[in-house]
Amino acid sequence: MTGEGSGSSAGHRVVSHEEWLAARRALLEKEKAFTRQGDELSKLQRELPWEQVSKEYAFDGPKGRETLADLFDGRSQLIVYHFMFHPDDKAGCPHCSLRADGFAGLQVHLNHRDVTMVAVSRAPYSKLEEYQRRMGWAFKWVSSGGSDFNRDYQASFTPEEVAAKQALYNFALRDPKAREREGHSIFYKDEAGALFHTYSCYDRGNDKLNLHYHYLDLVPKGRDEGGRGPYWVRRRDEYER
Repeated sequence: MTGEGSGSSAGHRVVSHEEWLAARRALLEKEKAFTRQGDELSKLQRELPWEQVSKEYAFDGPKGRETLADLFDGRSQLIVYHFMFHPDDKAGCPHCSLRADGFAGLQVHLNHRDVTMVAVSRAPYSKLEEYQRRMGWAFKWVSSGGSDFNRDYQASFTPEEVAAKQALYNFALRDPKAREREGHSIFYKDEAGALFHTYSCYDRGNDKLNLHYHYLDLVPKGRDEGGRGPYWVRRRDEYER
């Protein structure tokens, strides 16, 4: 417990425990209101109208050739993480790799809630498999390189779109900033086997799914990015020791 008195440390106000507690209680009320707003937003996300998936998509992965329906693995709900890995890349995106480090342990819990989660990239499966071994990951990762899946779900862009800084990304025409972008897409399969696209999010819409940022937002220095974005991110085996 801190001692009494006021002052500053590293430019930050330091107060007595009683003053800290009063300030913390005031903030708690705002946090509760924010949580309630988040619950309402999640409800609206689940209530978004669906669109039926009519196109056939094929993927290459650990089980060989699979369809989108196959990826559900016997469950009715599917989460796809659009992992940035272009066919020409030698390794996966560092930022996607940071997020993928947090996938460990998710699957068993999601599976018990009728949910399957997979990562999808355009790079050939041989590259995905090699990189996955390097990173020590066990989640399912498949290649969509032989289909339009990534383009249809706003995760891949042509060289012309990147050069023109104009592509359909995050539901509007904008600069995609790269050939591949990160995102999440959610699908549902009904009892008759019909597939539906229920939700997708990109860019800052992924923030609530970035576990590392939730922790960094609580520490005194925050994300410590100086307004320049996540320039600090490296693959976990590339940080200086």
